[in-house]
Amino acid sequence: MSTKTRLRGVLTLLSLLVAAVALAACGSDDGTSTEADSSTASGDNLIQENPDNNGVKLTIGSKNFTEQFILGEIYAQALEAAGYDVSTDLNLGSEQVALKALENGEISGYPEYTSTALTSFFDTPPEDVPGDAQEAVDQTQQQFADLGLVAFDPTPFADANAVGLLQSTADDLGVTSISDLEGKSQDLTLAGSPECRQRIDCLAGLEQYYGLDFGKFTPVDIGLRYEVLDKGDADLSILFTSDAQLFVDSDKYTLLEDDKGVLPAGNVIFISDEKVAQDAGPDYQDTIEKVQEGLSLEVMQELNARVDVDKQKPEDVAAEYLQESGYTE
Repeated sequence: MSTKTRLRGVLTLLSLLVAAVALAACGSDDGTSTEADSSTASGDNLIQENPDNNGVKLTIGSKNFTEQFILGEIYAQALEAAGYDVSTDLNLGSEQVALKALENGEISGYPEYTSTALTSFFDTPPEDVPGDAQEAVDQTQQQFADLGLVAFDPTPFADANAVGLLQSTADDLGVTSISDLEGKSQDLTLAGSPECRQRIDCLAGLEQYYGLDFGKFTPVDIGLRYEVLDKGDADLSILFTSDAQLFVDSDKYTLLEDDKGVLPAGNVIFISDEKVAQDAGPDYQDTIEKVQEGLSLEVMQELNARVDVDKQKPEDVAAEYLQESGYTE
C-alpha cells in the first residue's frame, strides 16, 4: 500500500471523527447554542476567505528539513485560503537562523518546537524541560512573550531528537539504550547537524549527561541523516521521532532509548512577531491553529513519508492534507 493511500485512509478517519464530534454537538441536550457551536455542528471545516484579510502580507518561514517544509506549506496555503497575501521563505536553516529572521522582520512567523526553544533559546537544562506538554507550552509562550513574540497553541503531535542506527548495527553492538553505548562510543562515529555539537539536546547533552566520548562526530546536512547510515559513513545518527523512515522501514532502523531523558520531546508551536499578529487580525492565529488540529503523530509521519519516501513535493503534500481534511477545496 502506498503512503498516499494510507494518508487518505488516515485523513478519511479524521474527517469521520470530526463529523462524529459535530453530531454529538448537535445532539447536546443542554439547550444552549452559539454561533461557533453551529459552525462546528455543520461539520464544515472549510476555510472561508475573509475580505478583511485581502492585502495583508505575510511571509511564512521554516527551518531546513522535510517536516518543516510541509508545515510551512500547510500554514501558508491555509492563510492564503483565508484571504491573506502570502509568500514563503522556507529552508532558512537552523533554529538560530530562523529566529533571527523573525526578529529582523524578514518573516512573519515559523514553526518551532517547544523543547528546542526551551533548550536552545532559553538555556533550559533537559531535566528541567516540563514532561507535561501543556506546561512546556505555557513556559515557552511566556519566554517568547518576553521577547515580543507570540507563540500560538501547539500541534497534537510531538517530535524529538533521537539516537538512531541500523537494526543490524544495534544487534551487533548489543545496544537498546543510549546508556548501553558506554564503553563502546569511543569506537563509533555519530552523525548530526552542524549545530548538534553545541546543542544540549544533541551531542553536547550526550557527552555531558551520558558521559559518552564518540570516536568521531560527522556534521551532515539534516537531509542526509539516513544516507550516512545506509552508506556506512556513520554508526549512529541523530534522527527525529516523527521521521517517515522509522514508519516505513521499521525493521531497518531503530532508536536507542533515551533512558536519562536528555532528548526531550516537543510539540510544534507557530512563532510570530506580536505586532504582526495583531495587525493581521484574528484569522491569522485562528487559521493556523485550525489546520493543525489533525496533525497527530501518525498523520505527520504519513506526510513526511509522502516527501521523503514517495519523493513528492512538500507543497503538493500540504495541499492534499488540507483538501482531504476539508480545510480547502
